[in-house]
Amino acid sequence: MSRGINILMYHQVGEFAPMKAHRSTYCDHRRFAGQMAYLARFGYTVLSMDQVLACLRGEAEIPPRAVALTFDDGYENFYEYAFPVLKRYGFPAMVYLISGFLGRRASWFAMDGRDTPPLMSAERLRQLHREGIDFGSHSVTHVRLANEKTQRIREEVTRSKHKLEDVLGVPIMHFCYPYGSHDRRVVEAVAEAGYQSATTCVRAPATIADDPLTLPRKAVSWGDSLIGLFWRLHVKNTPKEAPIRRPGHTFADQR
Repeated sequence: MSRGINILMYHQVGEFAPMKAHRSTYCDHRRFAGQMAYLARFGYTVLSMDQVLACLRGEAEIPPRAVALTFDDGYENFYEYAFPVLKRYGFPAMVYLISGFLGRRASWFAMDGRDTPPLMSAERLRQLHREGIDFGSHSVTHVRLANEKTQRIREEVTRSKHKLEDVLGVPIMHFCYPYGSHDRRVVEAVAEAGYQSATTCVRAPATIADDPLTLPRKAVSWGDSLIGLFWRLHVKNTPKEAPIRRPGHTFADQR
């Protein structure tokens, strides 16, 4: 069986009061630092999303203990807490941005009665890009795409790509589905917009059997200890539902 790549999903990293709900959208900064130290200490290879694609396409060998780090939404606390740790270990990371909210607050949090944390500004993104952080698209307005009409879907995935390319001056080739919400219409819109990869919330390692536009990830939760991280990295997850795979568009089909 081909090796897989564990694509880890983070959201906010920082100092948070204990919570019972939405735990996968928070990570205590001390635990995050410990998790990155664990990856470094025990020989995990942290790949960029470009490297993930190259490995799954067969252009490079998948290394043992391959991991990729992704961060959804683009919170300012990424810069304060996560980036210094990533820089310490030389780890690449992919941050998925909501193009219509740059420099604003995550207003969708208000629906849950939670605080609305600030998102990174265009200036901050350019600073981090110069430091080697990679960026992808997370739509324009963070809507559940599978619930939208087809024209709105196309606007969300295309306009976000163009806006971020204008801000950063580089091609934006990676997408992440807000809330993991996607159906075949959404996947086809992402393909038509020219993205090379897209990530979901399906919990499993990414393998050559996957469609590059429906890659699975594993969420790291607020309460995850190092034992919890180890479990996520080494226990095989069986997806609760069959992932969308376009005919002829898995990595295996491309070989």
